[in-house]
Amino acid sequence: MRPIRRNFGRDRAYYRIVDDLFGFIPHNVELYKLALIHKSASLVLEDGRAINNERLEYLGDAVIEAVTSDYLFIEYPDRDEGFMTQLRSKIVSRQSLNALAVNLGLDVHVISNGGTGITQKHIYGDAFEAMMGAVYLDQGYEFVNRLLINNIYFRFLNLEELTESESDFKSRLIEWSQKNRHQVEFRTEHDKEYASNHPVFYCTVLVDGMEVGHGAGDSKKEAEQRAAFSVSQYMSDEQCASLLDKVDRLEGTRSGSGF
Repeated sequence: MRPIRRNFGRDRAYYRIVDDLFGFIPHNVELYKLALIHKSASLVLEDGRAINNERLEYLGDAVIEAVTSDYLFIEYPDRDEGFMTQLRSKIVSRQSLNALAVNLGLDVHVISNGGTGITQKHIYGDAFEAMMGAVYLDQGYEFVNRLLINNIYFRFLNLEELTESESDFKSRLIEWSQKNRHQVEFRTEHDKEYASNHPVFYCTVLVDGMEVGHGAGDSKKEAEQRAAFSVSQYMSDEQCASLLDKVDRLEGTRSGSGF
């Protein structure tokens, strides 16, 4: 059945793509065909509905996060939740998934229209998420778990390199704010809901008075690092520009009000 599906029939090109990328022949090839269609190249049905890979991307995002959580829980039996959360965030970040997609060769198969502007930066990572959503629906969770860990992470992820990568997110955020002439503030206090023998700190990051990140930790330093890290995950190029636009509008309103 494998050679027949791969080499014959109208969908043989898609069977070959999945087989070459992931090493198996799918049951429902339509899922993988859909996973390759970026919203910029959406297909419009007779009833006017546009179909693309966004729904599969949504599902794949959740699947990848669950598998990655399993993976790190087993790989690091002695590390705390904070360490695993930060490492997982690095693995499932848009930049990381985009790089995985390119390393796999998935990028050459993505169907899209448009240029290479900001909105196009992570379409390969989005397609990778959609593909993992398709694998989950087609083959089940245990299969996608083994595929992602044994066939993809094992080949393309360097956990040691990731764990040793830059982790002083607070300093990076302060440096960014100084460079762009914005005021950053860390408001850190005890979380009163936790027991006195286990103090927990909660931090809110504000840029020019706007809340942009939150974090909690067993120490003030840890809470502030996690809050700064949450900002680094939130602020893509596009979101950063949007934030600065909001700040500019807020400053304009203050000026107009006489403050």
